[in-house]
Amino acid sequence: MLLMKLETKEKFAFLQLAQHLARVDGEYGNREQDVIDEYCVEMGIDKPRFFNEADFNLDEILCSFKSKKSKRIVILELMILVHIDDKFDKKEHELTKKIVDSFKINDKDLKYFSFWGKAVSSLYEQGKLFIED
Repeated sequence: MLLMKLETKEKFAFLQLAQHLARVDGEYGNREQDVIDEYCVEMGIDKPRFFNEADFNLDEILCSFKSKKSKRIVILELMILVHIDDKFDKKEHELTKKIVDSFKINDKDLKYFSFWGKAVSSLYEQGKLFIED
């Protein structure tokens, strides 16, 4: 929904960040994969065949996002991912906090973004049920 507003370089950086966040708690399931697949479709980029955690550099990825708008889009969309499995794990929370601090987003805004992500993830799951055969 919002990811199409990112620049091309930001889209690839976002995908790396999302894959890292989805795996940080050690539980990468179908729900996370579905959301990441949807991100790829929305951004018009091919799904990656694999993700190499050893090559991931958080600081480098975070530097890819320059504008306040891009940073807010990233956090909003990541909130969908962290809430899709109905668990906001400690490691996910710690990583999210690092991202938010780097982006200079205050705790009040993060709280609202988290509520939004929880609502969207719930609606996404409901929508999938509506279209099942």
